[in-house]
Amino acid sequence: MKLKGEMEQLVDQPGRFIHIKIGDGSFHMLRRPISIADVDKENHTITLVYKVTGKGTEWLSERVAGDKVDALGPGGQGFEITEVKNEKILVIGGGVGVPPLYHLTKELVENNDVTVILGFQSKEAVFYEKEFNQFGDRVQTLVVTDDGSYGEKGLVTDIASEFSQDSTRYFTCGPLPMLKAVKNQLVEIPGHISLEERMGCGIGACFACVCHSTNESGYVKVCKDGPVFSSNEVIL
Repeated sequence: MKLKGEMEQLVDQPGRFIHIKIGDGSFHMLRRPISIADVDKENHTITLVYKVTGKGTEWLSERVAGDKVDALGPGGQGFEITEVKNEKILVIGGGVGVPPLYHLTKELVENNDVTVILGFQSKEAVFYEKEFNQFGDRVQTLVVTDDGSYGEKGLVTDIASEFSQDSTRYFTCGPLPMLKAVKNQLVEIPGHISLEERMGCGIGACFACVCHSTNESGYVKVCKDGPVFSSNEVIL
């Protein structure tokens, strides 16, 4: 889905999200947080890629060109990459965690060499490979599937281990088991993790999306403090 408006001018980091109101009545009380997959500031658009998993995202998928949606954002804290230059980067995504990594890679490739590893359950679940391949020679994109029906068979960590020694840092987003495995494997290089959590308010008031942390309070709010954290800041 592409949304046209003025919000894209406020997206200063890849990895942030927008909070979308579902429907016109009160049946769906909570907004849906959707990560930003791409930003086109010239055409004033934000691209969203999401999976239909329930009534809320089903309603969203039924919108047509010209419809208006009520969206708040950009929310949260994204990937801080201002100082990331002339490095060899690992970008690791799994399933619905892939979309925000597209915008991230688009920004990283201007000053860095990037290896992208995308993990999916099967060939039917693979998406956005073509888009990642359009970045040119400075981006190498590899796809792995659980059942081996496309690309390499295995997990993203099977491939990541081959590149970890030559990489200076990593960025990752995906399901929690994958994030745990990546964090445990790539302990020798700095990491940045984008967490996926159910959210209530989306602004840090309701404590619905807290995560254990190594800071003094013992927790962080994914919607406000994240969704992107340093790998040593959160306990998965």
